[in-house]
Amino acid sequence: MTPKQLRRCVALGNAIADGTEDLVDLDAKSLTVISLELRGKKQKAAGNNHNHNNKRKRELTETGAPEKTRASPKKRQISIRNALSAPQAAATLSTRPSTLSTPTAHNVQELEPQDTDLTTLVTTSDLSPFRQRLLLALCQVPRGRFTTYAALSDHLHSSARAVGSGLRNNPFAPRVPCHRVVAADRSLGGFGGGWGMDGKFAEEKIRLLREEGVIVDVAKGRVEGEIWKTFR
Repeated sequence: MTPKQLRRCVALGNAIADGTEDLVDLDAKSLTVISLELRGKKQKAAGNNHNHNNKRKRELTETGAPEKTRASPKKRQISIRNALSAPQAAATLSTRPSTLSTPTAHNVQELEPQDTDLTTLVTTSDLSPFRQRLLLALCQVPRGRFTTYAALSDHLHSSARAVGSGLRNNPFAPRVPCHRVVAADRSLGGFGGGWGMDGKFAEEKIRLLREEGVIVDVAKGRVEGEIWKTFR
């Protein structure tokens, strides 16, 4: 590390200690940089593979050796169509249940618009842009349902750790329902700064979930049911 880099690290540490830098925002930025670096490495690897293929083609051309070719996309499409048109395939397809279904009353409820007053409250706050997006996404989880830190992080292209940090101090609870977020294995997760069934406010989180209709198995320390992931 150069002296200049060291001075910048010390300055950043002082800013974090003074509270002028948002750790959650910094975490989200660092994860974005890592993602971009990984994407660049993949693109470089793809470019190297492309160059290798071109070199191989030139060698085959110079030596006169025949090159193995794959079937064109058009030919592959024709083959697929022929296979699907076969009597056995058609019979199999006709017996498969349709994956499309009409919206149920429960689904319609999940697609209702968000509370506009709460949306305004979040977007006009002094929270970082990442935390605002996180809380707005959380507002979409309906009563009687629950989601996970991983599901929220997938929706926000972030990490479960960043989501957990962003929810640790929720200034709009319980109106912004951080109690509806559990761990990926359906264990209770965090609440009020604590974690799991031993957390200081675990009983309060269980009470809020049960009042909304979520089944909580206290003996196992887990909630039961399907994880809600229908984020818009």
